Amino acid sequence: MKIAIIGYGLQGVSSYKYWREGNSITICDQNEIKDPPKDVELRIGVDHLKNLNDFDLIVRSPVVHPKDIISANDEQIKDRITTNTNEFFRVCPSKNIIGVTGTKGKGTTSTLITKMLEETGRKVHLGGNIGTPPLEMLEAGINKDDWVVLELANFQLIDLKYSPHIAVCLMVVPEHQDWHEDMEEYINAKKQLFVHQTSQDKVIYYSENEISKDIAASGQAKKIPYFKSPGALLSGDIISIEGNEICSVNDIKLIGIHNRENICAAITTLWQIDKNIEAIRNSIKNFEGLPNRLELLRSIDGVNFYNDSFASAPEASAAAINSIDGNKIIIIGGFDRNLNLDNLIKAIMDNQDDIKKIILIGHSANRTAEELQKVGFSNFIINSSKSIDEITNQAKSLAHENDNVVLSPGFPSFDMFKNFEERGNKFRSAVEKL
Repeated sequence: MKIAIIGYGLQGVSSYKYWREGNSITICDQNEIKDPPKDVELRIGVDHLKNLNDFDLIVRSPVVHPKDIISANDEQIKDRITTNTNEFFRVCPSKNIIGVTGTKGKGTTSTLITKMLEETGRKVHLGGNIGTPPLEMLEAGINKDDWVVLELANFQLIDLKYSPHIAVCLMVVPEHQDWHEDMEEYINAKKQLFVHQTSQDKVIYYSENEISKDIAASGQAKKIPYFKSPGALLSGDIISIEGNEICSVNDIKLIGIHNRENICAAITTLWQIDKNIEAIRNSIKNFEGLPNRLELLRSIDGVNFYNDSFASAPEASAAAINSIDGNKIIIIGGFDRNLNLDNLIKAIMDNQDDIKKIILIGHSANRTAEELQKVGFSNFIINSSKSIDEITNQAKSLAHENDNVVLSPGFPSFDMFKNFEERGNKFRSAVEKL
């Protein structure tokens, strides 16, 4: 077959390795590729999406919107477009697949589900948007009885042709509006994880979010809410499911109500497979979270430094502000996609007595400042520096014993960094230098 691989990031490399034997591969990318494979043709530059009609198969990387491929060619090409994720669903030896989507919390929930399954003695494979491309997961040797947990973002879901046995929908709020035509397309992308489910499948959804409810209703699967019965729920300080006490919030190392919601999603998912309370409880008690998600880096002179670089949407930053008790110096800002800031502003106003200072950085600083001024909040500084070391030093200079310095940007990183990992790592390094 003649195969075009569009985009040569992690999933593009994985796709090349999977399809290279016996096929003629062309890699198409807007940017130059460092050390490309010797056995491929290259199409590099602004016209890399054009003239693809001669290919038998077109493998789209997540960052490439399918409509861009179609518009650069013609509508007939649509049926030849696939993805790393679609092919994985097609060939995976195990049908014990759990797919997790939502706006935020996907990585935390997917990882916790994985740890719970492992605690019950099952062999589990974790990947997708969380780091390991789906097709690369096949190299680990997935067996029929193994379990697969996939964290799936809208980029992977928009043209998904399959649904997992268990699909999980966390909270969904506006995000990635620079990639999608509108919010409706974003929601429809999420729905693709659920539309192909049958009555033999199950969907776990966040009961407090109307968009999540709508998305979960897309297929024929049995629908089970969490954060309310019959799923896992929080009553006072106790998390329980179907009358069974799982743990106290004091047993949880993750902070914030949003993480308690994620934990309830994971519990409800595991409950459909194995009602092993001890395994669930042990997994929760031992889980310390993922890097860049409200990660406590260190305490210096009684000042706690939190890295929440993964917070690239206003709602995520709002969750961090609501989660951390005590006095806070908050670093907010990044690339501005002009998303609505109402939830972020509300969180700031609700916590204004605890906020010692907000440091606004990056491309979004001026608009955020204007929105804060509209509601009468002026306790902020605009730091125009591109150096995270300088920004961190300023935050440290404003903090005293028992204060918390929190990097929770609420915006993507692209104006100053390659991605949220680089932003988080540079902040971590800056804190280590203090």
